[in-house]
Amino acid sequence: MPRSMETTTSEDKTLLMREHFMNAIREHFSIKSYEMIGQALALADEKLAGRTRYDGSPLLGHSVGTALIVTREIGLGRNSTISTLLHDVVRLGLMTPEEVGALYGEPCIDIIKGLCNISDVDPKMSHEQADNFRELIVSYSTDPRVILIKLADRLEVMRSLDIFPPQKRDKKAWESLNLYAQIAHKLGLYNLKSELEDLSLRQLEPADYTMIERKLRETASERTEFIAAFLRPIEEKLAQTKIKYHIKSRTKSIYSIWRKMQRTGIPFEEVYDIFALRIIIDCKREEEKAQCWGVYSVITDFYTPNPDRMRDWISIPKSNGYESLHTTVVTPEGRWVEIQIRSERMDAVAERGIAAHWRYKGVNQGGMGSEEWLGRLRELIENTEGHALASKFDAKLSSDEIFVFTPNGDLRKLPAGATVLDFAYEIHTNLGATCTGGKINHRVVPLKEELHNGDIVEILSSKNQKPKSDWLSIARTNRARSKIKAFLREELAKAANLGREELERKVKNWKLPLTIDDAVTVLCKYHKLKTGTELYGQIAQQKIDLADVKDVLTRHLNNELPVNTRMPSSATKASARVDDALVIDDKLSGIDYKLAKCCNPIFGDDIFGFTTVSAGITIHRTDCPNAARLIARYPYRVLPARWRDDATAGAFRATLRIQADDATGMVNKIAEVINRDLKINIRSMALSSAGGTLSGLVNIEVTSTQIVDMVIYTLLRIKGVQRVYRVNN
Repeated sequence: MPRSMETTTSEDKTLLMREHFMNAIREHFSIKSYEMIGQALALADEKLAGRTRYDGSPLLGHSVGTALIVTREIGLGRNSTISTLLHDVVRLGLMTPEEVGALYGEPCIDIIKGLCNISDVDPKMSHEQADNFRELIVSYSTDPRVILIKLADRLEVMRSLDIFPPQKRDKKAWESLNLYAQIAHKLGLYNLKSELEDLSLRQLEPADYTMIERKLRETASERTEFIAAFLRPIEEKLAQTKIKYHIKSRTKSIYSIWRKMQRTGIPFEEVYDIFALRIIIDCKREEEKAQCWGVYSVITDFYTPNPDRMRDWISIPKSNGYESLHTTVVTPEGRWVEIQIRSERMDAVAERGIAAHWRYKGVNQGGMGSEEWLGRLRELIENTEGHALASKFDAKLSSDEIFVFTPNGDLRKLPAGATVLDFAYEIHTNLGATCTGGKINHRVVPLKEELHNGDIVEILSSKNQKPKSDWLSIARTNRARSKIKAFLREELAKAANLGREELERKVKNWKLPLTIDDAVTVLCKYHKLKTGTELYGQIAQQKIDLADVKDVLTRHLNNELPVNTRMPSSATKASARVDDALVIDDKLSGIDYKLAKCCNPIFGDDIFGFTTVSAGITIHRTDCPNAARLIARYPYRVLPARWRDDATAGAFRATLRIQADDATGMVNKIAEVINRDLKINIRSMALSSAGGTLSGLVNIEVTSTQIVDMVIYTLLRIKGVQRVYRVNN
């Protein structure tokens, strides 16, 4: 074919495409909007001149095809249509979002920026990563129209999939099935979802798709005859009522049939719900419920319903707002038929993927997660004309999370504010421990550099690097902080062992008349250290010289140390001011504080601290079985302690001993009161029966002694419960 004829054909196609598009725009917009969209189309045509798709067709065809879906099938407005037309112009660097905004209004800037951000995302074909990629796509949609336009963009691509190379077809089909169809489902855009799924299946499983499509075609006439016979008695009975209605027959999507065959392992012939009948009632809103149940009554006069397949989403709509009455009935011949009964309003909602009754509640003033964001968007689609959508969208996606990429395209989710160090530990503990810095989008940055949505992060490391205590001020994630703390504890333990061995050896060689415990207590007091572990560590690191250690211990034995550095007497300890007490919180943020296992103190108990030689400070209840012995034998190692005032957010373990009548169901009653009624977590429960009495221990998670008292009081109110009291372990 001569080149001039090819050019003419291409120009003719472009002209026809533009004419068709503008005719559609004329039907949906005012004259002013029509003119502005026409100008944007001309600008896109000019900027994209010479740019083609894989099959040689103008790239403008994709922009126009997407804009048609945006306008006609989704129903968005002028700004969305203009942004769709000029998205590729900006993506290719031919204009900036700000230049588009200067011509067509500021709303276009955010829409185009969001679209470009999503276009830069290159999802990996991994089911494990699909959830993160979906959240990343949603996170870029700060303007709600962005995600809707992107769904339209993807639908146009899937409708034109044959123009792409085979490898790209598989990738785009996988993305459409696992990412975009799922987002459409969450928005309630069921028609769009089904089409994306079917088009994806046609590419990914062509043999199965073709087989199901052929069998649906072959059985179409038989289904039509069966439906007519099935409906005949129902229609005759409904004709005697005042109910206005019409009936639709919906064939299950090819993908849905395929999924059921895969899930249940049955052939096509055994998929009995290939079609569903929909009876749609035309009535006032206040009459919907009564008339739907009236139709249900007529149907069950002729066919037997399956109670297990009854779904009343009229009385209680689905969480996404879907309203309908579903029943599955069986014919005398044993064939099952699903029937959906709904009003015109309900059907319009279901067809368009919006929920007219759904009202979003409980949106807090902060950000919201992607699930809530999609739910909020669904509500707005339902109540708002497309061109006014953004103005009503005042709930922004949560900024509590970011998504960043590894150099090979893996996606990781981290909390906002996460640093390069956090990312390194997220990849692997060893990589975090040896991290020296990183590269963000190919730019070298330090450990403390903060990450942002969409960053590509590469970690730099050295085998000579080790975690340091100041890393705790850099790390933001619990994983990184816990790994750093674990390493520091291990290093401290190693040093402490060396230091303890050295101190014991020296005290023995010096032949000083005091025990190692007394030596540790004296040295800790002198050097103002909290625990023996700290002392050992400083000796091992040579921060405390052994010659000085001998001098301090000798002076102590000769009563030559200053009074305020000597071991305190029990009288001195007893008179210590409350203000000097150790302040203990539920998290035990001090690395050397531990709760004693012998008495399991919880918030609200009277407590004291006891300095151990190697395990730091242990917190005991004042009524601990070991308390009297510890205070009497080691008064100088006893420390006053109290709970921090706001320590009630933690979880402590409390043990209750229960005695009750051995009546039927008593164990279940006790468990239900604790777990279901009081919402208290049961850690373990061991009750046994002897002589008509049920007794044993129940371990529960509580926040304070007040909660324990409440549990005891509530359990004692159960008929048959004789005694309930708290025990030490």
